[in-house]
Amino acid sequence: MHLAVYLPLLFPLLAAPGARWLDDRLHPRPATMLLTGGALVLAAGSTTVLGLLALAGLVRIPVVARLAELSPAVLQRDDPASVSVAVVAALLLPVVVVAGSRFVYRRVRAVCAAVLEAACFPGQDPLVVLEEPAADAFAMPGLPGRIVVSTGMLASLDAAEREVLLAHERAHLRGHHYLYTAAVQLAVTLNPLLRPLAEQVAYTLERWADEAAAEATGDRRRVAVTVGKAALAAGKSGGRRRLPAAALGLLGRSPRPETPGPVPRRVAALLAPPPKGGGWRGAAAAACVAAAAVCTADAVQDLHEVVRRAAGG
Repeated sequence: MHLAVYLPLLFPLLAAPGARWLDDRLHPRPATMLLTGGALVLAAGSTTVLGLLALAGLVRIPVVARLAELSPAVLQRDDPASVSVAVVAALLLPVVVVAGSRFVYRRVRAVCAAVLEAACFPGQDPLVVLEEPAADAFAMPGLPGRIVVSTGMLASLDAAEREVLLAHERAHLRGHHYLYTAAVQLAVTLNPLLRPLAEQVAYTLERWADEAAAEATGDRRRVAVTVGKAALAAGKSGGRRRLPAAALGLLGRSPRPETPGPVPRRVAALLAPPPKGGGWRGAAAAACVAAAAVCTADAVQDLHEVVRRAAGG
């Protein structure tokens, strides 16, 4: 293997500047898909490289090499990975695999619990109104999915703003946005350097639903006002406490409860014209993701060639 094997470990370092670089110039729907797909590719690439480095170190152990009928001399000559790097990779790999497995297990349980809870609400109407003074509104995945709104939230909005809220939550259900959240959080579990992508996806998902509500109602300013009023109502009433792990709501999720979150950015984006440009930024980001995938495939091929030469040597 040559030194390019390390590139998939370095590409995630571009996640933080790359996530905000897309900003609001790209429509939130393709931005969400690009960021989520990119996070999965980068996480898979870095995990694969850890496995390759660990395997490369393993076959250089004389006992293992003899059992696999490989030439230690060829492995020592053609494999640039030092023993120390292979040891570090071998220690990190099981941690990553266990963390990813635990996340998948917990996320599946959370989704199943949300689906079960949605099914337990009486009736078939997708809208469920909770008698609760705290301002809350969120969409729960299920068959059918449910839009849960508290009486406190309904009381804080007028009739037109309630239509905006419902259009926003319907967009979450139609787009299966909880799957994007789960996918990008899995990527972060496998590689914590990708956390900026998860934060940006949380924002673009809300922007996606905002734009869907604006298209459905034909009034971007009304959507901006609704988002702002809902945030103020939730802040005053102590809302956003019932939001299940698999659900998404009008206010999104603030990574730090003491901060106002992305609501001001969303309001500003809604008061601006709809995003239409940024195509070249998306193409550049996609090219970086493709380069990471190519480097990973090249690393796999290199290891295969090293093992083939060692078997013949």
